[in-house]
Amino acid sequence: MSGEVLINLTPMETRVAVVENGVLQEAFIERSRRRGIVGNIYKGKVVRVLPGMQAAFIDIGLERAAFIHVNEVLPPDSAHEEPASIGHLLHAGQPLVVQVTKDPIGSKGARLTTHLSIPSRYLVYMPDSPHVGVSQRIEDDGERERLKTLIEAGQAELPDEANGGFIIRTAAEGVGREELFADMVFLQRLWQKIAERRLTAAPPSPIYDDLPLFIRTLRDVMRDQIEKVRIDSRENYFRLKEFAREFMPTVESCIEYYPGERPIFDLYSVEDEIQKALGRKVQLKSGGYLVIDQTEAMTTIDVNTGGYVGHRNLEETIFKTNLEAATAIARQLRLRNLGGIIIIDFIDMEELEHQRQVLRVLEKSLERDHAKNKLTGVTELGLVQLTRKRTRESLEQTLCEPCPTCHGRGTLKTPETVCYEIFREILREERAYSPETYMVLASQAVVDRLLDEESAAVADLESFIGKTIRFQVEAHYSQEQYDIVLM
Repeated sequence: MSGEVLINLTPMETRVAVVENGVLQEAFIERSRRRGIVGNIYKGKVVRVLPGMQAAFIDIGLERAAFIHVNEVLPPDSAHEEPASIGHLLHAGQPLVVQVTKDPIGSKGARLTTHLSIPSRYLVYMPDSPHVGVSQRIEDDGERERLKTLIEAGQAELPDEANGGFIIRTAAEGVGREELFADMVFLQRLWQKIAERRLTAAPPSPIYDDLPLFIRTLRDVMRDQIEKVRIDSRENYFRLKEFAREFMPTVESCIEYYPGERPIFDLYSVEDEIQKALGRKVQLKSGGYLVIDQTEAMTTIDVNTGGYVGHRNLEETIFKTNLEAATAIARQLRLRNLGGIIIIDFIDMEELEHQRQVLRVLEKSLERDHAKNKLTGVTELGLVQLTRKRTRESLEQTLCEPCPTCHGRGTLKTPETVCYEIFREILREERAYSPETYMVLASQAVVDRLLDEESAAVADLESFIGKTIRFQVEAHYSQEQYDIVLM
């Protein structure tokens, strides 16, 4: 498998596309005015403790107060103790050093933890824990043991005050002692600077900002299959090369400046794929399709055969559609950055072996996903349940806002429904005020219906109340909007 990373930089935003085998797999977008804050460390102030929820709100200098649960609060005396009551750990006005684990999403504030960690290319440093762990994605037991031994040996060579622990990242697989030890020294120096700021900073204030998106991508996304990184900003190309030279020398040769007149996101039709990822419907090559609905509680994905009729029998048609859908779903989860609870409604399969194969394909496809996910089997209702860790807004939440006309419902009342609402409102007004005449202000579609299909009903209403009803089109009114003026 071959892959490329395309980086598009403007003063307003940074966009990153991860392409595998010529197909867009992931898109990251960061606006200058709304930079993601996951990984940032702040010195905050407790503004409210909620004993009933065993949580607290922390002011870290953002528009909305952030949220921390008792399980994320490190006890002051021991990192291994079971969490006590939130009231014993925190009180209003208390300064607290916290790290953001989840960006503000929708109406929810950022999620926080006091279990601080700082990532580098190969390691994650945890200053408050002596533990040494290895990424679960490194499956070879011998390699896991080798890496753990190297890190433990490196810890012995660090200064005495460096008493934290490390998590060995997937990228460290096959890496030698020198590279790992260089990462350990870098993280230790960085933590010393943060520890100094932690003592002097006044709450609420930031004390550590994670790297900008285009450099963070190099640190987090680079894998063996990524052969090239193209960036269309000359100034930031040199910054990226400098970062790679210092921390990731093996990938420096992969970085290229893209000077082409054609926009970089027109390569591999990235721009078109992003537009498609904002739609509900995803076409499959076979003729089948997916319908993806994202709500605050969960995301549902429905699989349909569409125009695919197969060549043998119905069960074979369904099986092939589901297999193709399983691969497409894994890609859509990454591309749209869908998180939380995900319910997949595959087309019902009678054969258990077909169900197992579809689940295996889905599981295999999800292995390339950098976000942590957990897949269950098929439920009694024939649904597949999946959870995917959500740390930032989805692509839709980043690029779109709720429709002001339907307020995010995705549907509008029909002109017929609005007409009947108007009739009922006129009757209410008649009983309450009994004016001389009525003027109805409404959209073109509603007025057209009142004067055409509903004209007989209007005449009956006029006869019943003994008043004249006039109509006026308001071009700026939405289909659901109307006003009744008493005259």
